[in-house]
Amino acid sequence: MRLPSWLAQHLAALRALLVFTALLGIAYPLVMVGVGRIPGLSDRTDGSLVMVGETTVGSRLIGQAFTDADGNPDPRYFQSRPSAAGDGYDPTSTSASNLGPESIVDTLADNPDDASQSLLTQVCARSVAIGKLEGVDGRRPYCTADGVGAVLAVFRRDGLTGPVTRVVSVNQTGTPFVATYEGVTVEPAKPGEDYQALGGVMTPIRGDAPAKPAVPADAVTASASGLDPDISPAYAELQVPRIARERGLSPEKVQALITDNTDDRALGFLGEPGVNVLRLNLALDGK
Repeated sequence: MRLPSWLAQHLAALRALLVFTALLGIAYPLVMVGVGRIPGLSDRTDGSLVMVGETTVGSRLIGQAFTDADGNPDPRYFQSRPSAAGDGYDPTSTSASNLGPESIVDTLADNPDDASQSLLTQVCARSVAIGKLEGVDGRRPYCTADGVGAVLAVFRRDGLTGPVTRVVSVNQTGTPFVATYEGVTVEPAKPGEDYQALGGVMTPIRGDAPAKPAVPADAVTASASGLDPDISPAYAELQVPRIARERGLSPEKVQALITDNTDDRALGFLGEPGVNVLRLNLALDGK
C-alpha cells in the first residue's frame, strides 16, 4: 500500500529530525565534552581558573582590573589594557566599543547621560592618565594637552575651498587648544551643535607630540573582546619603574618577572608576544 505523498513527506522529515537530533544534539556534544577532558585541554575547558589556596583569584583567559578601594589603579600592581566589556572585563557582556578610526568628534551635551567621547578622545585621555601614573610623556599626535581629540571644524567661504571664515574646536567647550587657525580666532564648541552638518570640515591637528608616543598603543585601546588578559612587553616594561619603586624591588628583578611571564607568538609566528597580567601580579606577590 502506497502512502499519500503528504504523509510520506512528513515521515521523511521526522526521520531526518530524529537522525540529526541524535547526531548533533546528543553525540556531538558528548564527543566535545570528552575531548575537553583530554589531559592538557581540561584546564582550558574549565576556564583556566587561577587558585590561590582555596580562593579563585581570576582566569588566565580573562583580563581584570587591579585597583585600590577608591577604584583608582593600584600602583603596586601591573595594570591591564582598557576594557569596553560592560563596566570592564565583564565576560557576560564581551564586546568592543564599535568605534573606528573616523570616530574623532565627541558628542557634547549639557546632560552627562547624553554626552559621549569619541575613540580619539578616549585614547587621548587614557594616554594622559597613564603618562601621569608612570611619570612619562603622555602626549600623542592629534591630542590636546588635557587629553581630548585635537579636532577643528573649519568653515570656508566656498565650502571646501576659499578663505577660512570660521573655526570651532569641536571637542572643547572651554578655552580652545589653539587660539587661531589660518588667522581666524578659534571658538569653543557649544553643546548640541553638529558642526559637520553645518558645513564644517573636521580637521585633526597633529600638534607637537613625539612621532613615537611613550605610552604603547595597547595601553590606550581596548581589545575586540574587552577581555584580553595580556599586555604587550612594551607596556609591561613601561610600568617597571613604578612597580620597582612601590615594591622596593630592583628594576632588574621586576624585568625578570616580566620575562618569566611572557608568552611567545603562537606556533612561533602567529600574533605578538604577550604578558599575562594576572600571572605577573601573582608572581609579584610571591603566589
